[in-house]
Order: sequence, then structure tokens, then C-alpha cells
Amino acid sequence: MATPKVRYFVFDTESVADGQLVGRIRYPGQELSPEQAVAKYRSEMLAKYDTDFIPYTYQLPISVAIGKVTADFELVDVVLLDDPQFRPHVITENFWRGWALYGKPTLVSFNGRTFDIPLLELAAFRFGVSVPDWFSFGEKAYDQRRNRYNHHSHLDLQELLTNFGASRLSGGLNLIANLLGKPGKMNIVGHMVQELYERGELRQINDYCRCDVLDTYFVFLRSAVMLGQISIEREQVLVERTKRYLEQNAEQVPAYGEYLNAWGEWRNPWAPQPAVSAAEVSAAEESGAEESGAEYSGAEYSGAVAPGGDGGVRRAASGEAEEGTVPPA
Repeated sequence: MATPKVRYFVFDTESVADGQLVGRIRYPGQELSPEQAVAKYRSEMLAKYDTDFIPYTYQLPISVAIGKVTADFELVDVVLLDDPQFRPHVITENFWRGWALYGKPTLVSFNGRTFDIPLLELAAFRFGVSVPDWFSFGEKAYDQRRNRYNHHSHLDLQELLTNFGASRLSGGLNLIANLLGKPGKMNIVGHMVQELYERGELRQINDYCRCDVLDTYFVFLRSAVMLGQISIEREQVLVERTKRYLEQNAEQVPAYGEYLNAWGEWRNPWAPQPAVSAAEVSAAEESGAEESGAEYSGAEYSGAVAPGGDGGVRRAASGEAEEGTVPPA
């Protein structure tokens, strides 16, 4: 069976501050250890900007996960670069070389144009990795692959959803994934990566990176629906296929099991709801009257019908909602 052609690289990057670089540039002559230099810089950032995230220019990539996706939007696999050694220079070289070898697929990210790609470009500069096809320096500016508006080369989903920064997407990937019933951030968030790395807990970092790729992939699918590239029905088929992929690989990759445990379902508002027949209503009323020992008067129920947890319906007590309203499930 032929290997499906990969059309998209859905990717995410985790990075840590280079303590030696921070100490040399920010605190020359203070003889701070790399950990002390990073801690001091983070403290200064927090006091001044209300965030302790050190600029990417001082950082190194230590985890890159890539979801390989076909032209018909099906997820083939999720891989970690330079697993299990996770060396920044090898991760950088593998990313850019792999992108070229796979035929320069469209990169898909969430906030990748602001962070991930600049980080990996600077890492290529630092480690001496040649990336001529990405920079396409001989082409006109608007045709260059790294041009901000060249979504055929790099589709940043945050840029898509904010009209290239015209609005602010408060809540980020975590919020957008949750809109689709997907886990979003679970046990780890971005600011924890530095401490995890210093404690040598690379597995947790890589699990976090994998799960961010999964969230990004599901956001990519819904974006494709919005753009008219696939139907909502096709999207739901792909979501179910991906869920089966995670189930089949959960033993080998425990992070998939954690992701599935936090999995939620997106309730399709366009799907036809099961009708409630008069006979079913009558049977429910008679059953309720028998259980209470009282004759059903019609005042015990508001007549509101709400979706049940199993996709059916339940009747809402009059004290829970006003007449004719639909209470939350």
C-alpha cells in the first residue's frame, strides 16, 4: 500500500531559555549560573510586563512535534524530532530538512508566525543550517514562502482567526480547542516548560507538545470547514478517525490516553434532534404521577425540553426554567 502523500505539517514547538546566553548578554561579570541568570531575567520580566516569558531570541527549541496531514485533511501520524535525544541543533536541522524532503508542505501552526517560525529561523542561523527554499530570496517579496500573507506556505490559524492581528484572540489555543470540545491545556502550560526542562522531565514536555499539535489539528479541521474546503460532515468523520488513531496508539504513547480522558464531544446544533411523540410524553407523565403517588396536574412541569446527556431529551422542572425556555444540559 502506497504511503499517503503529506500535504500539511501541523506543528508545535517548545523551547527553553539559554541560560548561558542570558547570563553573557544580560548580566556580564555577575558570575551567575545559567539557572540563576534565567531566574533573574524571568523575575525582571514579570515585574515589568506581568509575564515571565523570555523573548524567543534567548531561547532554544527542545521539542518539536509534527502532525503529518494529507491533502484531504487526514492525520497520518504525529512524530517528535530527534527523539529521544532532543538536541536543539538536530531538531532544527531535522525540521527544515524534513520540510524540504516532504516536498515543502504547508506549515500549519497556532501563533507560529510570531513565535515558532522565528525561533526555528534564528536557530537555523545560530547552528548554520541552510534553508534556501524557505527564504526563497530570489523571488519577489510577495511570493516568498515566509511572507506574512502567504498562507499557502504557512497557515497560522491565529492569524486566520484574527484577520492578521486586526483583533485580539483572548484565550488562545486553549479557548479555541475547548470550543470544539477538545482538551486544550491539561496538566502543563507554557510557563512550566523551563522548570520541567531544568528537572530533566523531557517526557512531560514532549507530551505537552504532542497534545498541542492535536489541538491545533482539530482547529485546522474546523477552519477548513469555515473556509469551505471540507463539509462539517467530513470534519466529523476525520475527528472520529483521529480518535481511533489515538486509542490504537495510547499504550505506546501514554499522552494520548490522557488526551482521550479529557476528550469532550462537540454538540452539532445542525443535526436533527429526535422528536418526542405524544405517546412518549403521556407515558412519562403517567410514570411520574405513579412514582410521586399523586395525579399529574400539568403544573409540575414547565413544558421546556432540554437535550439529555445521551443525545435524547429530558423535561425540565418548572422551578429550573421559565415557561418555554431551554435550560442548559
